[in-house]
Amino acid sequence: MDAIVSIIMGSTSDLPVMEKACKFLDEMQIPFEVNALSAHRTPDAVEAFAKGAKARGIKVIIAAAGMAAALPGVIAASTTLPVIGVPIKGMLDGLDAMLSIIQMPPGIPVATVGVNGAMNAAILAMEMIALTDEQVAQRLAEYKAGLGKKIEKANQELAEVKYTWKVN
Repeated sequence: MDAIVSIIMGSTSDLPVMEKACKFLDEMQIPFEVNALSAHRTPDAVEAFAKGAKARGIKVIIAAAGMAAALPGVIAASTTLPVIGVPIKGMLDGLDAMLSIIQMPPGIPVATVGVNGAMNAAILAMEMIALTDEQVAQRLAEYKAGLGKKIEKANQELAEVKYTWKVN
């Protein structure tokens, strides 16, 4: 089994956030890999990774970074694969990382999810893969249908909560 999604983080300190993406991809049976690479401390390794990812079968890259958050953009500059940036909350509640990721120059797009939005990054990666893989598309449809069922169940539970002035 070869990875089709690559999760890259600036350091292992990002793993508690990125673990949500790992768990989701695992649950959805999407082969993935996880590595730590730093745009500032290992720039040659980042460039080699990005340039070789497509040849290794990677279809989508999820790149997480905090503070200056250069990693997603540096990867996007060296590949034609879609890159999804996950700003990691650190300084300024993650706003600095988010702004670093979304302010890319023309020609170097990085899709960006919310601060610490690893789960949404994994879902977006799955949506991209589902465009050409019917089995993945079916699992994605089942997952999304389940989201509505969770809300229906929550409303049933709320109906059982009693307050003096609650009218529903």
